[in-house]
This record gives sequence, structure tokens and C-alpha cells, in this order.
Amino acid sequence: MTEKLFYKDSHMQMFQAIVQECCKDGENYKIRLDRTAFFPEGGGQYADHGTLNEYEVHDVQEEQGDVWHYTSHPFEAGDVVEGKIDWQERFEKMQQHTGEHIISGLVHARFGYNNVGFHLGDDSCTMDFDGEISKEELAEIEWKANEAVVKNLEVQVTYPSKEELENIAYRSKIEIEGQIRIVTIPGYDVCACCAPHVKTTGEIGQIKLTNAQRYKGGVRITMLCGFRALCDYRQKLSATRQISASLCAKENETAEAVEHLKEENNALKQELDRQKKMLLEYKVKEVDPTQKIVCLFEEGLDGEGPRFLMNQILEKQHDICAVFNRQSETSEEGKLSYRYVIGSKTLDMRLLVKELNSQFRGRGGGKPEMVQGSLFGDEESLRGWIQEKGEALRNE
Repeated sequence: MTEKLFYKDSHMQMFQAIVQECCKDGENYKIRLDRTAFFPEGGGQYADHGTLNEYEVHDVQEEQGDVWHYTSHPFEAGDVVEGKIDWQERFEKMQQHTGEHIISGLVHARFGYNNVGFHLGDDSCTMDFDGEISKEELAEIEWKANEAVVKNLEVQVTYPSKEELENIAYRSKIEIEGQIRIVTIPGYDVCACCAPHVKTTGEIGQIKLTNAQRYKGGVRITMLCGFRALCDYRQKLSATRQISASLCAKENETAEAVEHLKEENNALKQELDRQKKMLLEYKVKEVDPTQKIVCLFEEGLDGEGPRFLMNQILEKQHDICAVFNRQSETSEEGKLSYRYVIGSKTLDMRLLVKELNSQFRGRGGGKPEMVQGSLFGDEESLRGWIQEKGEALRNE
């Protein structure tokens, strides 16, 4: 069984060990040492990274008490190796994990909710609780958590006996067999946990709850601690400054400036829609009133534009109106792509659309009074087809 140095000193960054076994593992090798400071993947936390004799350790796993280090370089049994932890990564993980203990302890004490899910990734940390928490309540939890940080409390690790455990009220996500390791943050949390933590709460740095969403009847909280929280603040501050400069607004007034810009944009959209409809109404006036079948080819109509144009044409007592709106793509044969809408107040357009789609590689359908879809073709062929099939349908 591998001696786990991370339990003796969570801040150990370098160590020496003896290779006990090296096995081929696909294109890589897995190495078992007599002792290690590398924490293996487990408990919702990904494995430590680092090097063995300058060779990258890209994964660490535990199997029945033995810790295996995965590298691209083989070692011989008996070799003495020097291990080096990626300390920045390890310390950030310890900041997140210890911060999670404080948040989970506060939530459990106030609401009685359990932490039923924990995931510590390389850029975020999430906690799942089996009850809902309001934004206002989360803000209070966050404040109290940061109070725990500034108290710089000692993070205590103990290995109580079975008899001692009977008198300890502690949290645990799973049933644990064998010796139980208890992590205590005085006044905030007592929890069974196998991961390394910082030595005092002051090492956590700022605790920031960045998101909360409903999840499986409870809530999923996203948290950033320490250097991750600082990086997040820097990114958001940089974005706020860019927005501030673009809007010519003070940094603390960007939200109001964006809302004002949104209102202006909505007003402009409404005015643009009004003017587009006016242009379409002028186009309707240009249509020969004696035409019974109207076929129009347009470009740049968006939203309800094609349907609005069709309905305006039909209001002028035309029997059929087909609007083909040119799209940017083309077929392999070079045929143009169109979105179509075809309507009539007196004829069943479903009798046209199936054959239309078959003839021009189209897709679509609809109701008797209107069909819509997309197809490939050219203006001359489509206009001729609509005129021919439309006249046949009128004469039935």
C-alpha cells in the first residue's frame, strides 16, 4: 500500500520515492511508488499533476490502496525518483475544496440541506444541495463564509476511533468503510473527507458564489475561491471597462447604459419594421391587378416579411400568391436556394406543395390556405411551374 504523504503534509511540493512497479498502459506507463505526495482522482476532485524526474505525470489513480502515476516514460523497479507537484494547481484545488467545506457547513447548519454532489474541475467548482435557496439567502451564506476566511481558523484533521465517532456529529456524502478522516473547521463544519486542504482558512482567500440554478429539486451552486476568484474578477473588470468605454458610461453605471441602449435598439427595430412594411405595401401596388397567379422573387426579406407580402397580395383578390425569398446557399448543381411561402383564400395549397417539393428538392408543408418551406431552383423554372400548376388547380 502506498504511503500517502499528502495526508502528512498537504503543502509538500517535492518528495523522493522508490519505484515498486512499472506497467505498460497503452502508449503510456503507470508507476507505483512506495510513497507519494500526488493526490489521486477521487471525491469529486481531479488528480494532481506534476513530474517524476522531469517526466510529466498526466494522471494519478488509486486502486485498492495503491497509487498509480501515469507517465509517457518507463522506470525500473528500485529506481529512486523525485516527484514534484504542480503546486499552483494543487493549492488552487485546496482553496476550492476547503471553501466548499465552509459553504456546505453553513448551508447544512442553517437549512439542514445535504451536499449531495460535488465536482471540482480545472476552472470551476460546483455543489449540489437537496433544497432550494434564494439569492438573498445565498448572499448571506457567502458573507458568512468570508467571515470564516478572515478569522484564519486552523483546518483540523483527525482520525477518530469508532467509539469517538459515535459522539461526533459530522457530515458525510457516502458510507465509509475503515478508518474515517475527519476535517474540522471550528464553528463551521465537521466532515468526513479524504482530500488535502489548506492549513488555515485565511489561505482560502475570497469565497465567491458566482451562479445558482435549480437542479433536481434543489440547487446547484458554482463557487470560485482564492486565485480563481481573483482571475474571475480581473476578467469581469476588464470586460466592464471595455463596455464602459464603448458606451461612454461610468463603470458602475454600465448596466443602466446597456438597458438604455436596449430600449433605443428596440425602438429602432420597430421603426425599421414599419418602414419595411411600407416598402412591401408599395410593392403590392405595383402588381398587375388582373393577374390571378402572382409569383414574386425577393432577397433580404426576414421574419414575417414574406408572409406579410403574400397576405397583402391576396387581399387584392388574387387567387394564388407565391413568394420566393433568395437564400445564400446553393446546391451541388449550382441551383439557388429559396425559402417559399404560398397562399390562397380559395384553393388548397397542399395540392401544390407535395409536387413542388418533389420537383425542386424541397421540404415543407402547411395548411390549405398557406404552405411554406425551402427548395432549390431558378427563377424561370419556378415561375413557369407555379403558373402552370396554379392554372390547373384554378380550372379543376
